[in-house]
Amino acid sequence: MIIAVILILVAIVIALMLYNMSIHKKIDNFNNLNQRVTNLNILQDFMDTISKAATVEEKINQINNILIERYQIKYSTIVVYDGTKYVVKASNVDPKHWDALSDLQSEPIFSESIQTSIPKYVTVEGENERLPYQRMEFARAKCAMFFPLYIDNVYIGYWLLEGNRPHEFDSIDTTMLEVIRNNIVSILRTVENQKIIESIVRDDQFSYLKSAEYLYGEGRKIIDHYTTSTVCMYRITNLEEINEDISRKTGNLVITKVTEVVKSNLSNEYVFVRYMGPKFAIVFSGVDKQAVSGFMEQIKEQVENLEIEPVDVEFETEEDEEEIVAKPKINVIMSTYYKGTALEGVLKKLEEYLDSTDKNENEINEL
Repeated sequence: MIIAVILILVAIVIALMLYNMSIHKKIDNFNNLNQRVTNLNILQDFMDTISKAATVEEKINQINNILIERYQIKYSTIVVYDGTKYVVKASNVDPKHWDALSDLQSEPIFSESIQTSIPKYVTVEGENERLPYQRMEFARAKCAMFFPLYIDNVYIGYWLLEGNRPHEFDSIDTTMLEVIRNNIVSILRTVENQKIIESIVRDDQFSYLKSAEYLYGEGRKIIDHYTTSTVCMYRITNLEEINEDISRKTGNLVITKVTEVVKSNLSNEYVFVRYMGPKFAIVFSGVDKQAVSGFMEQIKEQVENLEIEPVDVEFETEEDEEEIVAKPKINVIMSTYYKGTALEGVLKKLEEYLDSTDKNENEINEL
């Protein structure tokens, strides 16, 4: 009888153990699934950030904030080589520590990690100790993980995680962090072209306008506040003739005067650039083509009523001096731009139209 009871109890214990193991396995599977969903959501947040009309610096900072919030990381810092030095691109650490954080590639403790691409984990044992790379601080960080970053096997910087408790990262999932590191690299690669465009924007010395590259960076932030906008391009059709028949300096003055007329009538919400040579582009943010057409009719009339005195020209007689003036003519073409589509494609079509028309044409047309 006692043996039977013991066997029943053993069977119950075994059944409970198997049940607990099953529950534990289901919890692990749920946690793994939940982590995958979290990672996918974060990846989606990354992609959404990349597609925003924002500067490279704003995008990288937003990505760093996503990492801090979603993974509950105390401190996160992204450092990238800018061609001359290592620069903190994003960090929630007090800026007074940035000089030290941007020089970790010279720390011997991280040299092997940089050479092998293997993350380096460092931690203190006691509250009164400091991490090897710390110089003037004790209380802020007590452990850190260093992830070197590479693009096409070229070392470009690092991602540094820091915790405020000793051994805080002992059980952290490094596989997940490796995925995040790869995503950071992908994002840095993606925004590299945008950074190039932003860095080559120039101010034109005659029109005092930004160059065409401005449209694809800062300008686009303004334009994409609206679902649709009208893109207008005009060409001073007789600029080359003025340069040749009167003088180059007179042609430069024509650019200045025409720009002054156009700019004085534009809202701050409209983006106006010197596109190339005699061609200028205006994006009328949130305005339809019909309204722009009427506006450009007025602008065209004002521009073509200008009479600009010659500059740096010697006249044979006083009559010649009185008769010769520069009278600019413009040819205008416009099209609709939809937020999220290729702005450069719209501009290219407008440019091709202006380049293909007769040089004497000066009208207002739509594509």
